[in-house]
Amino acid sequence: MAAGQRARMMEETRAKLLRAARKAFAEKGFAEASMDELTAAAGLTRGALYHNFGDKKGLLRAVIEQLDAEMVEKARETGRRAATPWAGFLEECVAYIELALEPEIQRIMLLDGPAVLGDPSRWPGQTACLRTTTETIQALIDAGTLRPVDAEAAARLVNGAALDAALWVAAADEPRAVLPKAIEAFRCLVSGLLKEGG
Repeated sequence: MAAGQRARMMEETRAKLLRAARKAFAEKGFAEASMDELTAAAGLTRGALYHNFGDKKGLLRAVIEQLDAEMVEKARETGRRAATPWAGFLEECVAYIELALEPEIQRIMLLDGPAVLGDPSRWPGQTACLRTTTETIQALIDAGTLRPVDAEAAARLVNGAALDAALWVAAADEPRAVLPKAIEAFRCLVSGLLKEGG
């Protein structure tokens, strides 16, 4: 078998497992999702799961990376439509919090993910997000929009507030009632970084 064909087959296997896992994790939750049912739904064996992801936890990690990338893109798209870089940054953060209402994100990313994989602020996607937020904040400082604070410190606090707000919304008995409160408080907190007249 040619190397290119083998690589395509491996990628197809990964994609099938990810699709089946997303569906199972969203519908049943991580703990209740059976590896046998999941691999059968993908038309594959447990061996394929082990080979590609190591174990069920590794599969969850891969699903979360996929969801995280989608969340970042949705949030960025919202930010791109804003009139100014500051408004874009703020709207991107708020869009991230609002995504906590999506059932798949709520269950997999914000409820099961932290329970199984630990502190989300240490996940690879959050590390990349921190770098981007730091760069954005530094650009806003350089433009005179934000106060001259340490950009990484501000980014860590902004990201932490957005993540905690999303976790709060996801875990709430009535997420739709909690969301506006979380967003209002988040906007007030982050607006404290604005330079007077900025």
